Amino acid sequence: MGVSPIASTAITGFSLVADSTNTFATSTQVTGSVYGPDYASPTPSDLTVTIGDMEIAYTDAAGRHTPNFLNLGSGDLGGKTLAPGLYKFGSSVIIPTDCTIEGSLLSGETDTWIFQMSGDLIMAANKQVTLARGAKASNIVWQVAGYVEVEAGAHMEGILLVKTAAHFRTGSSLTGRILAQTAVTLQSSTVIQPS
Repeated sequence: MGVSPIASTAITGFSLVADSTNTFATSTQVTGSVYGPDYASPTPSDLTVTIGDMEIAYTDAAGRHTPNFLNLGSGDLGGKTLAPGLYKFGSSVIIPTDCTIEGSLLSGETDTWIFQMSGDLIMAANKQVTLARGAKASNIVWQVAGYVEVEAGAHMEGILLVKTAAHFRTGSSLTGRILAQTAVTLQSSTVIQPS
């Protein structure tokens, strides 16, 4: 987990403990390390590279052309089974009921999904994005020009590339990564790195 260019003091609620090298911190709530630009070298330069990579990934996902699906369900993915492909939405996207991301019969584990949206991504409380037929969270990208809101008890899958903020409410979870250009709020939420 990391922040940049804002200092590590912006990471609150994790009781961070600096490592003896002062290049990272640890927390009982985090498996792995926590980074901020105010830690010792090489952390600041590593974070600069990381931020650059995230911005490149966001721009690449946003710049993909020729969608397989355009404004599917007018931005309502509730109840849908989503095949591999590029999904483009000229609006916000909502997930008010469970939905499934399903791989193809022959190549489920290598299939990819990119969801481009010019607005927000909002997932209702206690709903689930479920993976089927070999679909992998690491092959799903949500490029969100607005913010992400995952309500209490909901479960999301995939890599979130977010222009503004991502908010995960109490008891929500994600198998994936959250890469936001402004802020991330986790309220008793679980984030698991995909395989």
